[in-house]
Amino acid sequence: MLWIIMPTGTTHGWGVCGKYLALEMSQLARVRFITDNIESERENNRVYYERLSEIHTPLEHIGSLLGPRGRYKLREPMLQAIRGADLKPWQIEVRAPRMVGYTFFEKTTLKKDDIAQAMDYFDWVVAGSTWCERILKERGLDNSSTILQGIDTGRFHAGFSEKQRFKDRFVVFSGGKIEFRKGQDLVIRAFKVLQDKYDDVLLVNCWHNAWDSITSTMFLSPHFRFEMPRGDYVSAVNHLLSVNGIHPEKAVVLPPINNAQIAEVYRDSNCGLFPNRGEGGTNLVLMEYMACGKPVIASFNSGHMDVLSSDHAILLEDQRPLNIAKPDGTLYTTWYESNLDEIIDRLDWAYNNRDEIGGIGLRGAEFMSQLTWEKAAQEFHSLLLNGSTLPPCKPEDTQLSEPAPIGRVPFDRGN
Repeated sequence: MLWIIMPTGTTHGWGVCGKYLALEMSQLARVRFITDNIESERENNRVYYERLSEIHTPLEHIGSLLGPRGRYKLREPMLQAIRGADLKPWQIEVRAPRMVGYTFFEKTTLKKDDIAQAMDYFDWVVAGSTWCERILKERGLDNSSTILQGIDTGRFHAGFSEKQRFKDRFVVFSGGKIEFRKGQDLVIRAFKVLQDKYDDVLLVNCWHNAWDSITSTMFLSPHFRFEMPRGDYVSAVNHLLSVNGIHPEKAVVLPPINNAQIAEVYRDSNCGLFPNRGEGGTNLVLMEYMACGKPVIASFNSGHMDVLSSDHAILLEDQRPLNIAKPDGTLYTTWYESNLDEIIDRLDWAYNNRDEIGGIGLRGAEFMSQLTWEKAAQEFHSLLLNGSTLPPCKPEDTQLSEPAPIGRVPFDRGN
């Protein structure tokens, strides 16, 4: 038997990850799944909901396992989500014969005490990208490796490669919660150039962010005017687009859409634009978009590098290291800045080479079809039962450059 302690949900990456790993690992072993709430899956997918109900273990059902120090004592191996760059276990603390953690973080300045506590708590830490793994190893956490996220090939596949709507428009899709790290400021700037040059373009975006403090990091951008009124999300994004010169008829702002329906949105676009500055994982939105046979223009940095190549993506290769400081002036993280001129050039090229980008999209779908949740679950299963059988990442490319800071984050959430 195995224990899995992870979030679930239909509109955020951790929730999708936790759900699929629990479902797939339950095909390999008996699983007890400790999570926050599976109710979001009831309407999303009834079959998945029933399967999750069979393995879901509410905390009140294991009260007898709670030790005097507030840790649950488990008798079987355990996989647990790690909460952020402080590397703390998610939701509860446990003791188990083998303890494996799974982490995604974008903060490169990990604290020594946090590393030490993670080494004391976990037997092994799995990163969601080789970029994260290298940072962990640089900081002394040698018991680490990488397992990439997967995709649901039943929901995301090349059958969605042909548009059904907007056939007379060149549709650019942009996804991910709106924040400086995700680069929507660059999307807006580049799309405005495209809009001013061609009449038939359309920007479809799905940027909902439930955390205002993270949205506010957009104030760091030197590229556009950040102005989002509080209140209705769709109205706020429409206002943001308007004050930056995007015509109302050239944009579609989508509300939050759960994972089960989003492929229908991807279908009706021509290409995706992802100039992200830092990704601790491999960007699940990017992966699922590519799996639908859609070409992407994407930054070749951080976690993106594990899933992108010039064969099956349009790469933004001009990447400048970018230091972000905390309010007190100390370094918070180092990400990467895409060159705006290169983004504009690649977007214009895609507009004028639609047959060619169609082939790129289909090759991307073929590549992504190999990165399944089943594969990820098998790797975790092997790690939990047999110890580390995964090769470590290569040590090269671990040193970060020393550029000047461009701004200060207005918060320090530790993730």
